[in-house]
Amino acid sequence: MESFINNAQRTNSMPLKIKSTKWDLSPLYSEDEDSKMPEDRKIAGQKSYEFINKWKNRKDYLENPAILKEALDEYEKWQANWGSGGKEGYYFHLRQSQDMNSPVVKAKLNKLNDFSNKIENDIQFFYLNIAKIPEDKQRFFLAYKGLENYRHFLEMIFANSKHLLSDAEEKIMNLKSSTSYSNWVRMTAGFLAKEEREVKMENGSLERKNFSEIASLLSSKNKETRDSANEGFNNILLKFAEVAEAEINSVLENKKVDDELRKMERPDSARHISDDIESSTADVLIKAVSSRFDVSKKYYELKAKLLGVDKLKYHERSVEYGSVDKKYKYEEAVEIVHRVLSELDEEFGNIFAMFIENGQIDAFPEKGKRGGAFCMDGLITQPTYILLNHAETLNDVLTIAHETGHGINNELMRKKQNALNFGTPLSTAEVASTFMEDFVLQSILRNADDEMKLAVMMAKLNADISTVFRQIACYMFEQELHIEFRKKGYLSKEEIGKLFQKHMEDYMGDYVEQSEGSENWWIYWQHIRSFFYNYSYANGLLISKGLQSSVRKNKEFAGKVKEFLSAGTSNSPKNIFMKTGIDITDEKFWHKGISEVEALLDETEELAKKLGKI
Repeated sequence: MESFINNAQRTNSMPLKIKSTKWDLSPLYSEDEDSKMPEDRKIAGQKSYEFINKWKNRKDYLENPAILKEALDEYEKWQANWGSGGKEGYYFHLRQSQDMNSPVVKAKLNKLNDFSNKIENDIQFFYLNIAKIPEDKQRFFLAYKGLENYRHFLEMIFANSKHLLSDAEEKIMNLKSSTSYSNWVRMTAGFLAKEEREVKMENGSLERKNFSEIASLLSSKNKETRDSANEGFNNILLKFAEVAEAEINSVLENKKVDDELRKMERPDSARHISDDIESSTADVLIKAVSSRFDVSKKYYELKAKLLGVDKLKYHERSVEYGSVDKKYKYEEAVEIVHRVLSELDEEFGNIFAMFIENGQIDAFPEKGKRGGAFCMDGLITQPTYILLNHAETLNDVLTIAHETGHGINNELMRKKQNALNFGTPLSTAEVASTFMEDFVLQSILRNADDEMKLAVMMAKLNADISTVFRQIACYMFEQELHIEFRKKGYLSKEEIGKLFQKHMEDYMGDYVEQSEGSENWWIYWQHIRSFFYNYSYANGLLISKGLQSSVRKNKEFAGKVKEFLSAGTSNSPKNIFMKTGIDITDEKFWHKGISEVEALLDETEELAKKLGKI
């Protein structure tokens, strides 16, 4: 492995103008433009039904590839400019993230869901009809040169065809999705976001903090603060444990029904199909990572020794080690990220500058605001928006880089792809984010002394262990959760808690205590509601490590990275990766990435010994 330290990137950039630390949603609507929304919705409906009425009773596009191209060109234009939710739907989804408990926004979204569900139900005939094209004719359509830009879109439809239901049944599936899934998940997240607790701060004062702020303080360097935050955090989770039990059982039941109706072979099949990846490839990744849980266990052993404890409390597993107590003001964090991205590629830096200067980033935590971070895109014609909860830690700097990676991915696709290829399956989505994040962390080592290097390397290991090993442990928890639910029909919160702790212990080992209260931490883990999402983090990081190595060896390889990030869904992930020399079906490839993590762990342990820390 190339030295993590010696390959830190040196960068230069011009200062950025931070227009605002809250989203500027005026490219969609300003607050006094509510009067325009009904007209926009009317136009979106008209455009939708122009397409529906033109094609719903025709079958010639299922026989003639030239006519199918005409239909797809019109469908692509609709998807680019209106879609089922239009501009209004994107706007209110963003507004809800800023205020999870606003009844006004909830009411708007409910009405918009009815509007978009009707359009989706009425337009789905097109997708379903294409799926019914017989196999012997599918090759004929795929070979037609005029359909080249839609080839993989068609390949995906054909691959999914055996799991599709009738038009009437698909309408029912769409209509029940809110009541059987979305409303449940939003309910739990909304309850958590509303809560506040007093936390003992480093200066000894008691301060009232909201849920996302409390979550950030769990990894505080100050023991009293993190223990106080943990008490508040566990108290909130316990308060809603019975609610979450009802919620998770309901969404598990809904998933079971959906899978049975669609004849899915296993609970995670739908995820793999939607991600355009074979289940066997995902299994290879899971097997490779879980067979090396010794790496994550060794990391926690090192961390316990460095912190001078026999065992880490559960909430302490991510606590910072060493002198990385530097606070990164938002302005400073922005400049760091911009310098690194600009050095990697001028276009990367320009895209980030656009996000900052156009008010496309909502930066700070607020009561009612959604926790965590995300990068959201709507239609190909709509701007990207990034949500943060910046608390001035090193991890917050990396989060900016991570979410910006997603945003750069969006903007590169926007330039090269049509609306039907504008998107990133989970199997590729986390490559851009972890790629940018790692280079930013490496840049922070530029002027670090050995003490700082040790602390930053431990922080990097913490991120890698969480991204690779923790996420795969969570994926395995999900697998068993769905299997056990389908055996028993209902799982108590105690049963879910024991199952969760078992899988967390499997990857953490003996040096992390499964502390009281940790059995409820599945309650806030939103990704387990986006079924089997978590493998993508490990998948993306391990692939990203290969790309990073190539760029460090040859800066021109960044052009290859941009080609990959521009590809969208124009080809399968396996084929896209093959173009960069990566074979994701080979277990040796995954072990190579894991070995990079292990090598960093060995390097860190040697530095700790050199400094007399262990």
